[in-house]
Amino acid sequence: MTTLIVGANGQVGRALQQQFPDAVALDRKALDVTDAAAVRAYRWSNVDVVLNAAAWTAVDAAEDPANADAVRAANVDAVGHLARAVRTSGATLVHISSEYVFDGKRESPHPEDWPPNPLSVYGQSKADGDTQATNVTKHYLVRTTWVVGDGGNFVRTMAGLADRGVSPTVVDDQIGRPTFTADLAAGIAHLLSTQAPFGTYNLTNDGDPASWADVAAAVFAARGRSADDVGRTSTEAYFADKPQAAVRPLNSVLDLSKITATGFTPRDWRTALAEYLAG
Repeated sequence: MTTLIVGANGQVGRALQQQFPDAVALDRKALDVTDAAAVRAYRWSNVDVVLNAAAWTAVDAAEDPANADAVRAANVDAVGHLARAVRTSGATLVHISSEYVFDGKRESPHPEDWPPNPLSVYGQSKADGDTQATNVTKHYLVRTTWVVGDGGNFVRTMAGLADRGVSPTVVDDQIGRPTFTADLAAGIAHLLSTQAPFGTYNLTNDGDPASWADVAAAVFAARGRSADDVGRTSTEAYFADKPQAAVRPLNSVLDLSKITATGFTPRDWRTALAEYLAG
């Protein structure tokens, strides 16, 4: 089986390269998936699986009207280009999505079929990209949250602050679970290797849902700082002086029963966090 990773240099793309060492890994220079002609020109006849890790992920920057075309190109148009390519070649498309397609007002974990209602430009672009991906019969739409991997991310930022003696203030009313890219990539490999039914799967780490402040406190404790060194505030207060910021869903927890029913059990996020920080 020939596997192709696009967006190979991002956090998810790097984890996919580790999980699929024999895959062809393409960064944007090698294949710009926003370029319809470049996607059409690629030799898809030799490709069995396309892992799409390419995306615009700068949530706040997406709110700037100057970036509107670039956001749509990366998160919507590119998915359409790939969808057309794999429909022609018969390959399977694996596309990474986000809980930002939801408004976060549900009180319990979101199942895969919960109706999208994005609150932000980024969220709308991911929802529209999902529509493109699900037009492919042979697709896995993998929805994830709070990604932590090889690159800039919240956990790495908090670890740096802890090490420098800084005491940050972090929102405590956005609830979810971190997703470590090694687990995300392993879950995708499981879906493919077991030939799980095509469709949408929530895929995050497991464990008790937590706030961003809880995650920061866990990082501080792991770094030898007191968890109480992390101050807590509400989303409303934190963003009061940031009018250009994207609106975030308060509930980012995804229901994992569908992915676990396939035989894949994601690690507890606290276990994965400890390993990540020790690495």
